[in-house]
Amino acid sequence: MPSSEWGNIVFSVTPTILVGLLFWFAMRAIIRADRTERKVYARIEAEERAKAEKK
Repeated sequence: MPSSEWGNIVFSVTPTILVGLLFWFAMRAIIRADRTERKVYARIEAEERAKAEKK
């Protein structure tokens, strides 16, 4: 355990920052995956509509 005041501050704040960063990366990955999934679904749906119009 650090004995200086700044050492205690850094030691206390670091876990919060790390957990915040992990949460941010997880949410970013989830949002990007959702965006990509919606884009692919829209493309597939457009292809299916185009096939249905040709018949």
